[in-house]
Amino acid sequence: MNIEPAEDRCPVEFAVNMIGGKWKLLIINRLIRHSTIRFNELQKMLDPITHRTLTRQLRELEEAGLINRVTHPVVPPKVEYSLTEKGQSLTSILFQLGDWGAKHM
Repeated sequence: MNIEPAEDRCPVEFAVNMIGGKWKLLIINRLIRHSTIRFNELQKMLDPITHRTLTRQLRELEEAGLINRVTHPVVPPKVEYSLTEKGQSLTSILFQLGDWGAKHM
């Protein structure tokens, strides 16, 4: 995933590359509303997302610096996700998108 800014790229293209796709905005939205979520809880919230797709999307969001992944050393492993400060900066945009969706449903 190429998310590095370049002089010849549009800021909208940059943003879409970071948060685009079917699941990323939905993942971010759940994290805005729930603060910290375990993997299995997130998967249930996003049914019918597959384990593989959720894992891939979370890794890409982590690489982009939008989410934190914390692994707790317990058996079975406990992994929690939350938004970084950069990810939290999307809150107003997601709320505006939700308002737009509500008006045009």
